[in-house]
Amino acid sequence: MSVFYKLRQDKREDSKTYGKWYARTYMIETVDTKMLSERIQRNCTAKASDVNAVLTELVEVMRDELQASRRVKLDGFGSFKIGLSSKGADNLKDFSVAKNVKSLHVLFMPELHISPDKTRTKTFLTGTVLKQYSGQDLPDGSNTPDPVNP
Repeated sequence: MSVFYKLRQDKREDSKTYGKWYARTYMIETVDTKMLSERIQRNCTAKASDVNAVLTELVEVMRDELQASRRVKLDGFGSFKIGLSSKGADNLKDFSVAKNVKSLHVLFMPELHISPDKTRTKTFLTGTVLKQYSGQDLPDGSNTPDPVNP
């Protein structure tokens, strides 16, 4: 299987990179919890309904742990934590959450594997190949010419 990309040209006239071409990943479909549960069911002894129940509960438990200011690490997957963006205050007494905190977000760091030569590879990127999306490619990976290694 391949990670698809499309080429896009920067058309912002006020940009320093105006006219340059860039690769952007292209997703061919979205896989939801139900689809994952059915696939996991085929690969192990758990029923899809059990897998779905565990995944649903995982989301709730992770939310509780993240909101308790804990990092959540899923072995072999990665870790999650809550981050925030804020505006600076001129001095300590002028800082307030209402005025200065702009937003909260969830940060995800995929698990890393470090080889003996100290090369770092994120788990989800191991073995990734890239292919320019042709518009005719099928989700099952058919119609795949030679991949380009990133």
